[in-house]
Amino acid sequence: MRNLFAFIYRFRAFLVFLLLEALCVFLIVRYNTYQGAAFFNSANRYVGQVLEFQSGITDYFRLTNINQSLASENAALRQELMQYRQAALIDSAAELDTTYVPASDTTAAPPYNLMAGHVINNSVRRLNNYLTIARGTADGVQPGMGVISPEGVVGRVKTVSEHYSTVTSLLHSQMLVSAKIKKDNTFGTIKWQGGDYRTAMLEYIPLHVKPEKGDTIVTSGFNTVFPEGITVGTISSVEQEPDKSFYTIAVKLSVDFAQLSYVYVVENTRKEERDTLELDAGILPDEQ
Repeated sequence: MRNLFAFIYRFRAFLVFLLLEALCVFLIVRYNTYQGAAFFNSANRYVGQVLEFQSGITDYFRLTNINQSLASENAALRQELMQYRQAALIDSAAELDTTYVPASDTTAAPPYNLMAGHVINNSVRRLNNYLTIARGTADGVQPGMGVISPEGVVGRVKTVSEHYSTVTSLLHSQMLVSAKIKKDNTFGTIKWQGGDYRTAMLEYIPLHVKPEKGDTIVTSGFNTVFPEGITVGTISSVEQEPDKSFYTIAVKLSVDFAQLSYVYVVENTRKEERDTLELDAGILPDEQ
């Protein structure tokens, strides 16, 4: 305290000068319209720049929460979109079958639920690639659930802990996805054969079909993992090899696996019922 008083006493003249200068500026701004307007306009500009800088720093450290919030919102919107697609398919069936009577229960649970998950580990350069996402049993994730992104098919959940899950990537030598050519509903199987992580093969397309470069490939809906109509990619090349009953078709995958950040885990609320029925009938799933 003694040092403070000594400092004030030593610079008393300068401090009085600053006080009088501040008083003069206040009086000029307070009682002169032009000077007051100029001062407040300048002050607002500099204060605005400081606040904008501060807001930028705050938003940067909030990006994780913001991204998670946006991913959850997108999951809800995509789930609603899939419900509309499902309803459209039911309406189409009703138009073809005049004896069909649609269900009147509008409160029935939707066939698919989506959960957003952050990708925390990923590989694309191995023969068998996997992802790890920050979602687990505590969030309702179970082995066998499908995983998609806003761009298309990603893979299938393999193992689950309380807060994390590993996902068998589409870039896996044993991963098969039932797919179809969107324009004519000809179905085949998508399989990645290694090498370029942006290209997979569409197998078992017969020669009487006329696939073309640029055709869109989507999931067929023939399994309980992926909803029908999820984008897989577009045909990049079509070859007809001698002594083969099927085309050799390369597909450019819609998902860039090297840049995955957020994905959606797909829960099929009717999977258990369908799996039980098909198992009882002796039908074993051979691809997803």
